[in-house]
Amino acid sequence: MNLIVNFTPTGMIPTKAMTPYVPVTVQEIIDEVHEAVTIGITMVHLHARDEQTGEPTYKAEVYGDIIAGIREFSSDLVIAVSLSGRTFTEFEKRAQPLQLEGALKPDMGSLTLSSVNFNKQTSVNSPDMIQALVDEMRLRGITPELEAFDAGMINYAKYLERKGLLEPPHYFNLILGNIACAQADLLHVSVMLNDLPPDSLWSLGGVGDAQLMMNSIAIAAGGGVRVGLEDNIWYDPARTKLARNSELIQRIHRIAEANQREIMTPAELRRLLALEDGQGHYGRKYQESESF
Repeated sequence: MNLIVNFTPTGMIPTKAMTPYVPVTVQEIIDEVHEAVTIGITMVHLHARDEQTGEPTYKAEVYGDIIAGIREFSSDLVIAVSLSGRTFTEFEKRAQPLQLEGALKPDMGSLTLSSVNFNKQTSVNSPDMIQALVDEMRLRGITPELEAFDAGMINYAKYLERKGLLEPPHYFNLILGNIACAQADLLHVSVMLNDLPPDSLWSLGGVGDAQLMMNSIAIAAGGGVRVGLEDNIWYDPARTKLARNSELIQRIHRIAEANQREIMTPAELRRLLALEDGQGHYGRKYQESESF
């Protein structure tokens, strides 16, 4: 299978004080995605920031401005919006980016499958919140971008599937190396891959220094990659050089070429995930058997 490159340009943590290369404003994020599309990516995982403060924002209008700018140069790039619980705990705020419609509609929304403790922060994802977000995405024809930080989260996805709240095909981001979750080693990767439900596409991401190793393993093992400054602001493990998003993506291309992996196009991912074809039509393709 061709290589899914899931680009994560911003995230919620990196600031200009940490690295001048993190895109924060609407136009900076649009420009970074444009450069990434030129190099070659499959999808983008967006976080929005407040234009004045640089802090994370849930506001649909900010996400809409970013999506509108991206679709001016790429009408079929698969776009996922963050529904993170790190900063915002209310359903109405977390679900707001899902309200976008028409040419601004996201194809996917992130869904972290349990609560997560990070170094200095908690992402709270109660069962009720997870299921409410799934219901909202089903209602609006948006596909969950499933985020699993350990094997238990994969098991919860299977539980949601048994309840009829999730249905294949699935897309999983498996994110390893966080202090309180699965560690970035072959054992944890193998357990998580073995536990995935049938008809699942997957990408590996790594927190901090683990990003390059997890990306390399994924490329060699036939999976996809999650890559960008959201997870790691350094280019080298010795932390002597701050990375640019373009450099991280170019390195993925070099590793992929060495492994004889072609980069998956957005059109191919849309077909595999039963998404609309783009070109003005976004989100999951409607199936008559679906009931909301």
